[in-house]
Amino acid sequence: MRRFTLTNLKDFGMGKKACEEKIIEEIHYLIEVFEEHKGKAFDTTQPMYYAVSNIICSIVYGSRFEYSDPRFRRSVDRVNEIFKLGGSGSVQLYNIFPWLGPFLKSKKRLQEKYNDNKKEIWELVTGLKKTLSPQMCRGFIDSFLVQKQTMEESGNMNSHYHNKNLVQTVSNLFTAGTDTTSTTLRWGLLLMAKYPNIQDRVQEEMSRVIGSRQPMIEDRKNLPYTDAVIHEIQRVANIVPMAVPHVTSRDITFQGYFIKKGTDVIPLLTSVLQDESEWETPHAFNPAHFLNEKGQFVKRDAFMPFSAGRRVCLGESLARMEIFLFFTSLLQRFRFSPPLGVTEDDLDLTPSTGTTLSPSPHQLCAVSRV
Repeated sequence: MRRFTLTNLKDFGMGKKACEEKIIEEIHYLIEVFEEHKGKAFDTTQPMYYAVSNIICSIVYGSRFEYSDPRFRRSVDRVNEIFKLGGSGSVQLYNIFPWLGPFLKSKKRLQEKYNDNKKEIWELVTGLKKTLSPQMCRGFIDSFLVQKQTMEESGNMNSHYHNKNLVQTVSNLFTAGTDTTSTTLRWGLLLMAKYPNIQDRVQEEMSRVIGSRQPMIEDRKNLPYTDAVIHEIQRVANIVPMAVPHVTSRDITFQGYFIKKGTDVIPLLTSVLQDESEWETPHAFNPAHFLNEKGQFVKRDAFMPFSAGRRVCLGESLARMEIFLFFTSLLQRFRFSPPLGVTEDDLDLTPSTGTTLSPSPHQLCAVSRV
């Protein structure tokens, strides 16, 4: 499923020019929403979620949704809640003591949200099935349905291409593709409001290099300071501190410890992203971590927010493109600052607990620079 998914996501533009165009189109819709607030404080959560979610929707379903579409809003808001419930104390308790399941409300609510998600995905799949054209695949779902049809026509009725796998894969893509990038971007805007001098330097570099035209992916190499800031946002935000659980495929001895085949292993990404032997100031927001003495961008081996190895985040190239284009486009258009009566020092960087670490509830002012 991973191999098929990766191949098809690339076919539908992930990490390519076609995807860049989709992201830039979506940025214009998001900017409109930000502008509606006319510089007054607002919560960036929903508009950011809707914009980022539309990118994965356009790849998976073949089209974007209006932010006012009630079904789309329900789906995206549900993803937000799934991530909050998934990291809650009671659900973590259930993971350790499964027999507590019937007594935990959060676990029951989480299961309900998952089921609602799958039901809605199936309704969308059913709609796409009715207009399916094998010669003209609109998105990932069409490709999956065509592959399923091909397998069945050849007499293979027990392949991996069945309805349950389709719904589960789409659910994984939709939830992961919505929450992680939008959460990273929300951290980015919060950190810019918290550290206005860093925001100033990003905007100065962008004005000098790009001017008023739309930022493009190819600009990254000419924006070393901005690129360093984006990398440092990802390092400090540390949104998936425990990565995702993996299972050992065979017996293995690792650093003197015997780990049996079939054991759940949780790689602690925090231990790398905040390693005191790897970073000069591991617990501070410091873009200089990614710059050399000449101000040029430098890669760091300890930067691995997408995990590593063969099971590295499937959407890494998409996420990197989204984060760069959304961040630069928003910083080009707006100056982000705390609400009236709130100082930079008042902005709290304590994360909210969830499956991912998101910023605590807050509001920001997006003041137009145009």
